[in-house]
Amino acid sequence: MREQTQKTSETETQAGTASQIGEIVIRAKEGDRAAFGYLVSLFHEDIFRMVYFRVRSEVDAEDLTQDIFIQALKGVARLKEVDRFRPWLFSIAINRVRDFYRKRRFLFFMGTPGEAEVVKMEQQEEKTDAEPLINVERKDFWNQIGGFLKKLSRLEKEVFIMRFLDQLTLKEIAETLGKGESTVKTHLYRALKKFKKEPGIQALAGEIQ
Repeated sequence: MREQTQKTSETETQAGTASQIGEIVIRAKEGDRAAFGYLVSLFHEDIFRMVYFRVRSEVDAEDLTQDIFIQALKGVARLKEVDRFRPWLFSIAINRVRDFYRKRRFLFFMGTPGEAEVVKMEQQEEKTDAEPLINVERKDFWNQIGGFLKKLSRLEKEVFIMRFLDQLTLKEIAETLGKGESTVKTHLYRALKKFKKEPGIQALAGEIQ
């Protein structure tokens, strides 16, 4: 009974927070820059972490994060469902990261000096000796998880990362990727099934589940 009361309290708190964010988004849609600034402060860390994990460069992650919020500022007035702000923001981030890599590949094929190093980095993007950021403090996390992610399909990998590293809900992942929740659940199940077969990273299960 106590656990049920606690869960109910947590649910009410989350609902209240979502309602408050919705009100702030409405103000941002109406051109309130202070309201949008507050949204930036709320989601900046989430977006930066998401981008950094994909580009492996703190400088690039900072630049891309700034670009993402600039795009969000320009487009927030057209957002129809205010309760979808977070997945909408993540969809902008996903597309911006894809554009980042497309541009770099294009510059390489055009013969831009120095881009060979970029392609080399992309080919080894699952391996890094960079210092972990935010709440992840173990270098072996990146090494072991990176090796595991190589074994997943593209969609399994994206869903797994969004669920356990970006910490999106299944509904938010579906909205971000433009997929049905059943599709997201299927690919997450497949990814978790493969994860459980990896004895070398079982010790990390408690950190990401």
